[in-house]
Amino acid sequence: MSQTFEFYTARADEAAAEATAAKLDNVRDRALRSEAAWRQMADRVRRVEAHRIIADEVREARRETELRDAEIRRQRISGEV
Repeated sequence: MSQTFEFYTARADEAAAEATAAKLDNVRDRALRSEAAWRQMADRVRRVEAHRIIADEVREARRETELRDAEIRRQRISGEV
């Protein structure tokens, strides 16, 4: 199951709050490491989504070009051009 940017950000915020409230150094350090890991995962999800959008746009442009080229070939074969 794929998690969302919002999910990872919420977990990071929870870890940050835990770090702020921690009385013990080792608990604070663990929460800060957890926060950093969650933020890295959130950033990764955001980058993947951005790359997916770009890939979708490239595929759509390629489809449009292929359809246009096919129509030009069809017109040439049928003598319309």
